Amino acid sequence: MLSNLSRRDFSILGLSAALVAATPLKLMAMTVDQADALVGKLIGEINSVINSGKSEGSMYSSFEDIFARYADVNYIAQSALGPAGRSASAAQKQAFTKAYTRYLSVKYGKRFREFIGGKIEVKDAHPLKSFFEVVSTAKLQGQAPFEVRWHVFEKGGKSRFFNIIIEGVNMLATERSEVGSLLDKNKGDIDKLIAALKV
Repeated sequence: MLSNLSRRDFSILGLSAALVAATPLKLMAMTVDQADALVGKLIGEINSVINSGKSEGSMYSSFEDIFARYADVNYIAQSALGPAGRSASAAQKQAFTKAYTRYLSVKYGKRFREFIGGKIEVKDAHPLKSFFEVVSTAKLQGQAPFEVRWHVFEKGGKSRFFNIIIEGVNMLATERSEVGSLLDKNKGDIDKLIAALKV
């Protein structure tokens, strides 16, 4: 929950919000219905995976494929890497994005595996600043329903999600903080950061 975030997390959240606010308004070329349809299709695939009976490893591979097709992985990776990305080489950025996509797929795949036997349903979609927010409800067996919010924009003619907020926890803010801490732990060495994400 956001109430449990540290001061550093709040500052990171502010930085992420500023990054989102800086997104060009031309990204609003998509419509609410298109954002709704994108997340509806995305959620349909997630529901299919979590109730497929696949092994844990197979699920993570499926989530990685879904993530690659529906998320703006470059934007998310750039946000997570933060200022360190300015000094990274093109090869390092590419390697980081690849490793980070797998890392996120497993991390959030574990969270979505908690939804086995349940489902996620789209409830609302509306403009928010220079993007769209699609609100969904996760219904798990034996638990009270909770919100999962998806932030969606259009870039390069393609609609993609770039943030998820699960029970009030903002992915962009949390990941930027955690990747920053991991980078600090590896003394600012991006290659070591990439290696750590593969573990």
